[in-house]
Amino acid sequence: MSAPTTLVIGATGTTGSRTAARLTAAGHRVKAASRHATPVPGAEPVAFDWYASSTHSAALDGVDRVYLVPPVGDLDPAATMLPFLHKARAAGIHRAVLLSSSAIPAGGPAVGAVHQALPDLFAEWAVLRPSWFMQNFTGTHIHAHGIREHGALLTATGNGRVGFVDAGDIAAVAVHALTDEHAPNTDLVLTGPEALSYDDIATIITEVTGRPVVHRRLSREQMRDHLTAQVPARFAALLADMDHAIAEGAEERVTDTVQRVTGRPARSFRALLEQETRPGD
Repeated sequence: MSAPTTLVIGATGTTGSRTAARLTAAGHRVKAASRHATPVPGAEPVAFDWYASSTHSAALDGVDRVYLVPPVGDLDPAATMLPFLHKARAAGIHRAVLLSSSAIPAGGPAVGAVHQALPDLFAEWAVLRPSWFMQNFTGTHIHAHGIREHGALLTATGNGRVGFVDAGDIAAVAVHALTDEHAPNTDLVLTGPEALSYDDIATIITEVTGRPVVHRRLSREQMRDHLTAQVPARFAALLADMDHAIAEGAEERVTDTVQRVTGRPARSFRALLEQETRPGD
């Protein structure tokens, strides 16, 4: 192989697309994996479906490192991911970077089991554990839909605060974890520069966009029922439980990881929103 090649799984998603773009912009070879092999500028598109093992070998061919985005909404991703990771190791992958969550430690639920297994599978590895994405309020997420359609954020987070993080900063850390001479070989908790409540988020959106947005507080049970109309019931219950954990302070933290790894400060939510609402951007 003439140069290192990175397989980016979820290359059309929130962090995968940004990671693929940063890698190709820096001159790295990328295989961009998505279910429909969607073209990605500067990358080689390849079909990949976590639940279709027939797509796995071709995706791994000629690759020596991989960015792993777990299957969305799967409450037991290890059952699907671990067989693939064993195949990846056998195929010559030597570095793996996993996208997890600040809410899920090694050995915890969902992707926590994959996190726990990663160091035994690969000599070079990292687990990115970002806080909640700032893009949840600007993209196609449930919150963004509620803001656009109803001018409201519905949560069960109460007064809880979160160190919301820009997906671009996650991608910047991912690129370092994938390409630096020495892999982190640890987990990295990623946050933005400040912990904000959902009341704070509503205020910032109102100030930057000029459109009034309010935060409507629901109970955990009300949030679960609200989400059940949009996602599977078990996943809705998990998300409502995460909101409740935020209300109890589980995500009220700020780390310097983005600054340490990339050499520049993490972007604030206000700065992100101002850029995304600027004419011509």
